[in-house]
Amino acid sequence: MTDNVSIVIVSHSPEVAKGAADMVRQMVGEEVRVAFCGGNGDGGLGTDVAAILEALQSVYTPKGVAVLVDLGGAETNSEMAIEMLPEGQAENVKICNAPIVEGAVMAATEAAGGAALSVVCATAEEFQS
Repeated sequence: MTDNVSIVIVSHSPEVAKGAADMVRQMVGEEVRVAFCGGNGDGGLGTDVAAILEALQSVYTPKGVAVLVDLGGAETNSEMAIEMLPEGQAENVKICNAPIVEGAVMAATEAAGGAALSVVCATAEEFQS
């Protein structure tokens, strides 16, 4: 495993989050660490701050973590999770305003090439509608 920017996918649906992560892994391989989380603590639609924090910590690298979210609540909870990271880590985590599937694949492709976090997110964000 390399020390590239990592990807975290946060969706209200566990299936969407897992599917997007699987797609990234199949297209990019093992060059980029990918974590995902989705659903609330009861197994329904929603997001969970603790699960997001765990996902962030599982793939954190000083090179950075690009976070892709599907809806507003996922973004808000991701922001809260980022604030809970140990001192000095939050500045290396960025939420990308990008579609979850296309953005994650393009972000991971860029990250696999060793790009910086700002470039990884900018590439993902090119797919905004």
